[in-house]
Amino acid sequence: MTVKILFSGKTSWYLNHTARESYKSGSLSGYWMGNKRPTGVPRDKYKRIWPYHLAQKPFYHMPFINLEERMRWNNLPFYEAWIARQQIPEGTNVVQAPMGSCRALFRLADRNSKRILKVFDAPNSHPNTLFEYWQRECDLYSPGYRIPMPDWVFDQISREIENADMVLCPSNFVRDSMVQNGVSPSKCYVSHFGVDTSIFKKRDKLPEKPIFISVGSLTVRKGQQYLFKAFEIVKAQLPEAELICVGGVRPDFIGELKKWHGTFTHYEGVSHPKLAKMLSGATAFVLPSLEEGFARVLSEAMACGLPILASYESGATTVVRNGIEGIIIQPRDPEGIAVSMIRSAREKEENLRMGEAAYSAGAKSNTWSDYTNRLVTEYKRRLELQQ
Repeated sequence: MTVKILFSGKTSWYLNHTARESYKSGSLSGYWMGNKRPTGVPRDKYKRIWPYHLAQKPFYHMPFINLEERMRWNNLPFYEAWIARQQIPEGTNVVQAPMGSCRALFRLADRNSKRILKVFDAPNSHPNTLFEYWQRECDLYSPGYRIPMPDWVFDQISREIENADMVLCPSNFVRDSMVQNGVSPSKCYVSHFGVDTSIFKKRDKLPEKPIFISVGSLTVRKGQQYLFKAFEIVKAQLPEAELICVGGVRPDFIGELKKWHGTFTHYEGVSHPKLAKMLSGATAFVLPSLEEGFARVLSEAMACGLPILASYESGATTVVRNGIEGIIIQPRDPEGIAVSMIRSAREKEENLRMGEAAYSAGAKSNTWSDYTNRLVTEYKRRLELQQ
């Protein structure tokens, strides 16, 4: 059986990689996206969702992050109206879209005369879990702040999960959150994101002083409020240690950021080649996230041969075995995080051993091509079961 996948979404996230590799393998049916056509996807396979793009364009570069995120949802009718007027390409037997972008695509698939596998792509945990984890931290560290997703969005995403034939989970944490919220385990399939190994390459040696790096938006959802407390403990024992954080600052973290000014080196955003260089010069990668799908930078850090100090909620347990590729940390435990950071700096032989194991698990057989091939194999298996 030949698998032919139609991808659709408001924004590409990681789907550009999957669409490109699907085309290379002959499994791409079409790519409908609000973003511009990516390199490697031919024009005849791509359609730009112009109504949504034009409605959202005024908000792409505004400094008000919450407004931009809210408008993603307020402009959803433009996306869905465009989808409703399309025809699914001949031969398509799989449709896939990220959470919040599935409803119109699934309806279109249901109107098709042939059976089509409907895949809900879950870059984050179940909406109930997402709201609970994120809002809890906001209530603690940014009182009065409400996460920028209306209640009706959570309801819609829940209906999309119900209507899907398969829920694509990037981590064990996402799968577990789905099951805990009533989704059948058999409906879920776990496949963590790939990495571009032409950019992210293994480090040559340990840095002369301890350098810890954390990548991701500065937000209470990703747990930097606990990381900074932990680093304060680390500095007391390792005064020369440095912490680098890469990522934009979200509104829910502005208050916390003021408290920790000067504690760490901050970069709003860097190119992938520069990030690769920064990762390759670090002692360990740290991510005490409290809610995540699967942080793509986990694979990038592993490809650079870094030990991973990260939480189950970051998706790390999908690829990291505690004590082998790194250390699984408790995100709300600054003392425990600090102990793991100090250990990774002082135990140099263990650090190198973990880094080598991380490289083997995170880079070998984990390119975007490998990721896409895993999906195609699973889709073929499920389609054959439906016959």
